[in-house]
Amino acid sequence: MSTGADGARSGPVTVTIERSVTPGREEAFEAWADELTQAAARFAGFLGAGLLRPAAPGERWHVVFRFSSRECLQAWEDSAVRNDLLGQASGLMSTTAVRRFTGLETWFSLPGRSEQAPPRWKMFVVSVAGIYLLQLLFHVVTDPSIESWPLALRVAVLAGCVTALMTWVVMPRVARLLARWLYPQP
Repeated sequence: MSTGADGARSGPVTVTIERSVTPGREEAFEAWADELTQAAARFAGFLGAGLLRPAAPGERWHVVFRFSSRECLQAWEDSAVRNDLLGQASGLMSTTAVRRFTGLETWFSLPGRSEQAPPRWKMFVVSVAGIYLLQLLFHVVTDPSIESWPLALRVAVLAGCVTALMTWVVMPRVARLLARWLYPQP
């Protein structure tokens, strides 16, 4: 992690951009998006990008960029090359939404909803509760059968299992179950 100008730690940042593509211009949009990705790849901190095609014609396209820090992302977003490329795409598409994720927010995203992430303290409480319960369960169930394994291997296996379950099983359900608390309506 790097430290930003404000003294706060900055880790990887993922940006998702929702775009509406002009009908009949999809092929030109894909070529433009590829050029945009190639340009971003030349910037410090670039970790990758992807283009998610819509399930049906006329639906939104999604572009994902990942940078190693907010500062690297900001350098890309403020760059002349990016601004020039965005100017070239004015007839191809329009940007309809932009979201930035810097950590646990992805565990708390709900399908079809675009609210800001819950407060960090709520994400912390829910994450700790889920991780604690899974760790406890795995230790009770697996400790007798893997106690002879080297400590580093036991920890790696349990961490992988807990992280996978948190990401694909526990958090999607918990986020829906606790949605009223996590995302209170004003």
